[in-house]
Amino acid sequence: MPQRKKLSTTISPESYSFLESLVSEGEVSSIAEAVDRAVALLRRSKSRALLEQATAAYFDSLSPAARAEETALEQAVSSSTSTVNFDE
Repeated sequence: MPQRKKLSTTISPESYSFLESLVSEGEVSSIAEAVDRAVALLRRSKSRALLEQATAAYFDSLSPAARAEETALEQAVSSSTSTVNFDE
């Protein structure tokens, strides 16, 4: 595990109560773990937003012919997965 870094800061009473509740409910073992999880969620959210923007930019940049090809692929994949039972 990478070396942990010390963080000293103040937060709102509501945020601190929330972090403490995560510990008392057993969802995390410490305030530090609660902060790590919160940061991980924010990082994941930011990464997803960046991926969404990049994907939109990619499709916006396609020529009409390439866009038509992508649409045809999308329809083919969609119809082929309609017969798949993902619960099995």
